[in-house]
Amino acid sequence: MPSFDVVSELEMHEIVNAVDQANREVSTRFDFKGANAKFELNEKDKTISLESSSDFQVAQMQDILNNKLIKRNISSKHLEVNDPVPSGKVVKQVISLQEGIDKELGKEIVQLIKDAKLKVKASIQDNKVRVSGDKKDELQAAIALLRTQNLSLPLQFNNFRD
Repeated sequence: MPSFDVVSELEMHEIVNAVDQANREVSTRFDFKGANAKFELNEKDKTISLESSSDFQVAQMQDILNNKLIKRNISSKHLEVNDPVPSGKVVKQVISLQEGIDKELGKEIVQLIKDAKLKVKASIQDNKVRVSGDKKDELQAAIALLRTQNLSLPLQFNNFRD
């Protein structure tokens, strides 16, 4: 029975490169001179910390990071931006990276496929949704349907099997 998986994954290598490029840009820009502005990526917690001397600079740093991520084909939907927190002379902001399909989004995807009345079956499996059906054309129709939807996370389709 043909099937495929709907996932929402991040390429950490691309994120590391984007953070490095953003750090390089901040260190060379004149408006950040003497601000001790920096980005720190914590791969274990999947967070990016922005640190600078003012709220305005942190907002600029967030814009720089977004541009670097977009150039590397990482959607801003993967980012959960927290409010900046002043701490003495430093302002910190934490951005969490969202990966995987949670239960709510999984239910939404399954419901979209059911409402389209395609002859496929969708089931939630951990942090992905497996879609299976009798015909490859029906699976391709399900992929086309999901690509047209504006969901809270970008989706990728992998593990396509005949």
